[in-house]
Amino acid sequence: MSGAENGLFPMNYSARQKKLAEALSLARVTAIVVTHLPNVRYLCGFSGSAGVLLIPAADRPARPIFFTDGRYTQQAADEVQGARVVIGKRAAWAEASVKARQARFKVLGFEAEKLSYAEYQQLAGLLRGRSRLKPLKGTVEQMRLTKDPAEIGRVRAAVELGANLFPSALAAIRPGVSETEVAAELEFEARRAGADGMSFESIVASGHRSALPHGRASVQPIPGNGFIIIDWGVILAGYCSDATRTVHVGPVSKAHQRMYQAVREAQLASIDAVRPGVEAAKVDQAGRQVLKKAGYGAYFTHSTGHGVGIEVHEAPRLAKGQTQKLAPGMIVTVEPGIYIPGDGGVRIEDMVLVTGSGCEVLTPTPKDLITL
Repeated sequence: MSGAENGLFPMNYSARQKKLAEALSLARVTAIVVTHLPNVRYLCGFSGSAGVLLIPAADRPARPIFFTDGRYTQQAADEVQGARVVIGKRAAWAEASVKARQARFKVLGFEAEKLSYAEYQQLAGLLRGRSRLKPLKGTVEQMRLTKDPAEIGRVRAAVELGANLFPSALAAIRPGVSETEVAAELEFEARRAGADGMSFESIVASGHRSALPHGRASVQPIPGNGFIIIDWGVILAGYCSDATRTVHVGPVSKAHQRMYQAVREAQLASIDAVRPGVEAAKVDQAGRQVLKKAGYGAYFTHSTGHGVGIEVHEAPRLAKGQTQKLAPGMIVTVEPGIYIPGDGGVRIEDMVLVTGSGCEVLTPTPKDLITL
């Protein structure tokens, strides 16, 4: 068990449940059925694969209830905080809907972006018209936008563990070794270091494949010359890390040196733009302008970054048109890139914490171009 789970960074689940209950009252919703598992974990601590949380509004004299099945009897007893645990004989969401009907919750909110249409129909059927279903969009996700000190502590620990894996990846890289072998080394060392798992399928893209922004590790042998993009992250105590570094095998041409320098300058410009009150689009724009001026504007084909927490991709999104203003406690990635088909690609990614006066780069891995 990691330090984050054994009490070093304890979560105040009751406070989160109270905050959500107050938001429900303001929205004139009697209760909410939370089915999205990352939101369930955020609100009560349960980390299993089947569970639903029913939270009444603040003006209802009822306690939150967590529903799961017999497979998770012990796990729910160990993990769930701030809610009564009910082990049901039916699917958890079915048990929750029956309880909502019995409790006469007149307006039952549900996560509009997370519940499938089939599940919605079944939920409505079990309510038998005694509760009106109301779609709620991003209610819990809005709470998750800014991280509290305990969450920041867990993210820091995940970032540190992830960064410590980079030397193992470098040691595994040599011409003729497959990309999957490098990824396997990363993932083995992550588990050995105590990670819950990887945040996502590791990306190791070499040579011409480095021009693929999401070039997950393949059986392709690493060539004798060219860029290698390594994008990896770990989950530790339920919180994710995400980092990218680009290295080069063999002699570096002037064109590749120029590409790398442009991405590094773009990334530094975007990081410099991260501060409270700045719209997310401005961070994206800062780095994009650098790449455009250097002649690479057409080769930066994705957004500049995204939030990271319980999920590796969450709000806010750093992209054109995003008006969300950054606030202290938000944790985002900053990851501009250049991808030239037939040649190769470069991406540099750090995790950045928005502070009261600016930002703090959490990722400690150096950004100088490494040649192997």
